[in-house]
Amino acid sequence: MRPTRVPKSQTGNVRAVERAIEILEAFSKKSSMSVLEIQKIVGLSRPTLYRILETLASKGFIRAHGTPQRFSLDYAVGRLAQSWLAGLDVVAAARPMLERLHEESQETVVLMMLRHQQSVCVLELPSPHVLGISRGIGPMGHLSRGASGKAILAFLDDEARDAILKTLPKDIDKRRLLADLADIRRDGFRISRGEVFAGAVAIAAPYFDHTHSVAGSVAVAAPEVRVTDDWVARMTKRIARSAAELSAVLGCKPSAKPVGRPMSRTSAIR
Repeated sequence: MRPTRVPKSQTGNVRAVERAIEILEAFSKKSSMSVLEIQKIVGLSRPTLYRILETLASKGFIRAHGTPQRFSLDYAVGRLAQSWLAGLDVVAAARPMLERLHEESQETVVLMMLRHQQSVCVLELPSPHVLGISRGIGPMGHLSRGASGKAILAFLDDEARDAILKTLPKDIDKRRLLADLADIRRDGFRISRGEVFAGAVAIAAPYFDHTHSVAGSVAVAAPEVRVTDDWVARMTKRIARSAAELSAVLGCKPSAKPVGRPMSRTSAIR
């Protein structure tokens, strides 16, 4: 006896599954919708749409509520999201992006993660040159020092940032630090010179998790003798793009605010 053939779309996908996914994805635009609103987005006939909604509701993906009737995502979506988050490996997710950045920059590339109010290096791809900047895996010190730490500190919520500012090392100028953080929030990245290592230039941009909270930073570090203005401008864009890609993988929706252009050499590298 031959198995029943499943109807497929021209792309080879099961059409009923495609339609169900399109309906679920429609809720990324609005959390609660009427049948008419969903229909405008997915373009299905009313009978077909109701059949799929009923199926999704029976499996806990959609719930109907209110008068007039509206639909929202239900517990099964949250359960899948929770499983996805539990299995998400930030280092594994970031590695392909960082390897591309490493190949293009030809300098040391690092992935930083925020842990207990500290910046921790969890992945380092060393420079292929004999002269390179490297700190290794592990804690990177106070968030107020260096591009990778400041890129994180600038985007912490007020309470967390204020708590860290209370622990500033004695050699950190708080007024200047606050000005730096304001610049980072405006531009979306940080360029620093000699803040951690004398003769080193570092560029860093923050990445964010599914709650839109800052989770760490992506950074490139190089000896000043190899750094040019063109390299800084090019790498700033690439680092910001890599951080945005990682944020998207971690579930953070892209921001409508574009990353600012690199500041001038005199104002950005201090």
